[in-house]
Formats: sequence, C-alpha cells, structure tokens
Amino acid sequence: MKRDGLLEILSGSPVIAAVKDADGLEKCLASDCRVVFVLFGDLIGIKGIVDKVKSAGKLAFVHIDLIDGLSPRDVSVDFIAQSTGADGIITTKANIARRAKAKGLLAVQRFFVIDSISLASIEKQMPLEAADLIEILPGVMPKIIRRLEKSTGKPIIAGGLIMSKEDILAALDAGAIAISSTDRDVWFM
Repeated sequence: MKRDGLLEILSGSPVIAAVKDADGLEKCLASDCRVVFVLFGDLIGIKGIVDKVKSAGKLAFVHIDLIDGLSPRDVSVDFIAQSTGADGIITTKANIARRAKAKGLLAVQRFFVIDSISLASIEKQMPLEAADLIEILPGVMPKIIRRLEKSTGKPIIAGGLIMSKEDILAALDAGAIAISSTDRDVWFM
C-alpha cells in the first residue's frame, strides 16, 4: 500500500487502535478502526498477531521498537517485511524508517514532545524524508499539532492521552490526519 491509500483510509476512519496486549487485540478486531498499531509481541508471535489483524480486513503497523527479540537494526525491518505481512512499521528511529521505506513498508516515525527542546529537534530533522507520517505524543496539544503540521509538511497522527470524543475532535481540528489510542472506549467512538 502507498501513503495516499493510507491517507484515504484515515480520512474516512481517523481512529487508530493502538493495541498493547492480546485482549486488546481481540477487542480492536470488533471495532470500526481500519488501522491497528501493534505495540506488543515478540519475535515468535508477531506474525500471528499481524495475521489476525489482516484477516479482520485491517491494516497492521508493527511498532518495531517494542517487539521483544528485535533490535533497531535493518535486519529487524527485513524480518517484518518478509515474514509478517505487516503494512508498515512505527519507530522512533529515522534509520529504521528509511529501511522500512526501502523494503516497501509504510513508515510512521514517533516523537515524544515533552518540551520546547524536543519540539525544536523535530523541526530540525525536517524534512523527514523516510517517514510517511509522524506521530506525536502526547496528542492532546492542538497548538503543537498545528505548528508541526505546518513546519513538517507530513501528515500528523496524534497519540497518547486521547481519551474522549472532545480530544479526538480537537486533534483533528488542529490538523492531525488521525489519532491513535490504547483506550478501548475511544476505538468505538
């Protein structure tokens, strides 16, 4: 899948289920969310997790930094691309995002915006040529979403601390293309 296809899906279904355990995986499969961020698993079980997501007709993005047994190296990306059927990866590392793109995966680069220094660091890294989208955490900062959407030129996913319909609407109104949340109630809003 190409970035434009993902953006089209997110424009019609902007809530991304971020799943952190097997129980959450089962619950998200019953939701209308069309994209799933897999935030758990290990080297042995990740293919089975991705298979469940894909068999439910959803796109699967693996947070490669959180999978036990994988390291932030090219070979880990190669494994995800060749062995799991995932649509993309999530990472905090630019080199991993670049490798994902080279292997035909979509890449979401995640940033934690905890202060003005981290915000300036994101803007210094522009253009983020490797990332298709960027995810910022926490996602409940409309002013920062607006700023990064303009300064990066990348579609923004707002993640972290999204707990209500009001949070979703504020992030989307500020320019985010989507939100990601581990809050199961949010998946059904």
